[in-house]
Amino acid sequence: MAFNEQLRAKRQELGLTQKELANAAGLGVRAIAYLESGQRYPTADTARKLAEALNTSVDYLLSGADTYIADAQERGGIKAARDVDALVSEVRGMFAGGTLSEDALDGVMKSISEAYWEAKEKNKKYTPKKYLKEQGDTTEE
Repeated sequence: MAFNEQLRAKRQELGLTQKELANAAGLGVRAIAYLESGQRYPTADTARKLAEALNTSVDYLLSGADTYIADAQERGGIKAARDVDALVSEVRGMFAGGTLSEDALDGVMKSISEAYWEAKEKNKKYTPKKYLKEQGDTTEE
C-alpha cells in the first residue's frame, strides 16, 4: 500500500478527521489533504510527526519505495520526488510478475535511486549559472 493510502487508512481506523490529525501532528490541514491525495510526499520529519500522532511507526507508513520518494523530495524538491516516483512505478511494472523477492526489489530501487542522483549531479555542470538556485551550486569548468 502506498504512503497516502496507509496514512488515510490509519487516520480513519483511529476515527480522526484530517483537521484532528493535522493538529496532533503540528501540521496544516492542507498538508494532510495533499499527503492523502498523493500530491505531496512527506519529509522525514513530517513522516515522524505523523507516525507519532497516529501511534504507529514510520516504517508502517512508508513502504520501501515511498522512502526513496520521500528522500528525493528532501534532497531535490517536489520535481525530484515526482521523477523518482515515475522511476519507481516503471520498475514496479517491469517486475510485476513477482519474480523478485522484496530484498532484491529493494536493491533494484536503491540502485536506480542512486543512479538518478548521480545523473543529476553530473548534469549540474550543463545547467546555466542563472538557473542554479544558490551561488554555492555553481560549478567551475
